Amino acid sequence: MLCNQCSMSLAGGCTIRGVCGKDPDLNSLQEALIYGIKGTAAYYYHALELGYDNPEIGHFLAEALYSTLTNVNFDKNRFVEMILEAGRVHLEAMRLLDKAYVETFGRPEPVEVPTGTVEGHGILVTGHSYKALYELLKQIREMGLENEVKVYTHSEMLPAHSYPELRKFESLYGNWGGSWVYQRKEFAEFPGVIVGTSNCVQQPTKAYADRMFTVGIAGLEGVPHIRDYDFEPVIKKALETPRMERREGGKIVTGFHHTLEIKDKLVELIKEGKIKHIFIVGGCDVPNPKMSYYERLTEIIPKDAIILSAACGKFRYNGRNYGDIEGIPRFMDFGQCNNVYSIIEIAIALANELGVDVNSLPLSIVLSWMEQKAIGILYTLLYLGIRGIYIGPRPPEFLTPKVFEILRKQFDLKLINDPEKDLRDMLNRGIRVEDGSPLAEEIE
Repeated sequence: MLCNQCSMSLAGGCTIRGVCGKDPDLNSLQEALIYGIKGTAAYYYHALELGYDNPEIGHFLAEALYSTLTNVNFDKNRFVEMILEAGRVHLEAMRLLDKAYVETFGRPEPVEVPTGTVEGHGILVTGHSYKALYELLKQIREMGLENEVKVYTHSEMLPAHSYPELRKFESLYGNWGGSWVYQRKEFAEFPGVIVGTSNCVQQPTKAYADRMFTVGIAGLEGVPHIRDYDFEPVIKKALETPRMERREGGKIVTGFHHTLEIKDKLVELIKEGKIKHIFIVGGCDVPNPKMSYYERLTEIIPKDAIILSAACGKFRYNGRNYGDIEGIPRFMDFGQCNNVYSIIEIAIALANELGVDVNSLPLSIVLSWMEQKAIGILYTLLYLGIRGIYIGPRPPEFLTPKVFEILRKQFDLKLINDPEKDLRDMLNRGIRVEDGSPLAEEIE
């Protein structure tokens, strides 16, 4: 770990020891802030791609980065405050991006996405940029190639199928593969061209390096980069690759959104005791054996509970048939990591409707992560005052044991342990209302 005050290794010595005291905890808090604002910057960038801006976000990003410069701020409490402020601004970034997506591409709707293939040359799009996907689809149409070239989504691009303005393109067909963890194997098996649009891309292997392109914020060594969203080289290369054949596959449901008319039904089923618990299980996929925890947890969650999910960790458990509770699906995929915003909106709406705070809902949040956007989401949840969040598969490595313990105590953070034991503890959490509340009898 490098010291943010002098850029020297904390293990190897500090050039200004007398000034900063070689304080690893201060450095840890600075790193924690930087990780959070990286996530905010990602969402802000994708909103800016579509012409949407909120100057407050840019102002905070500058202020937060400035605060980590050499010899600017040595106040640990102030950094904790700024981390929570980063959570608030991250929420604004998610809100801005949701607005940009809905007003540009239409309100997302639940949709079944095929995982098979159809006849035609293929282009596989990975990452997070709907702007890049839209420009690619539009140019395929303008070239009169919608019947010749078919576009497939990968990983976090899966929810693109739920937006009406993207779904209207005939060249957009289905989804190929799962999370970024397995992309080298899945990309090698895809016979067409691959386009990386944002983070969660890896250096390609020889099996597909000559069929890989990047665009926008993404970049890979030795891989051609598309400028100004001019996808002609990508489309031309796709026409040189072997045609794919029709292959039947399953279907994945995605596209739930906070504006769906499900709130009243959820409240009714909670009051009637037909939905006893809500689980928010989401976050990033990680190449860690402990990720099996999330597969097992979602498998053993009781039938009278529902699961809300977002981000790429869901590919470990979104292929199951969870069934429904009186028409409400037991598993709902809200989309990309930024679509956690919709889940937050639903949780707040339910709490308001039931006359309790979010912490009194029969609600459990279980997160996994590896990258910075998930860290930003965690800060947003802490800013909102949500307690008892389960995180894993291990603590953030940029936090020293002392700093993590402070955050654990202040926010009741819990590390995942055994899924069966954790589930029992989660189910003990139910709606709590004060005696005399008009909702008390109804909720019980």
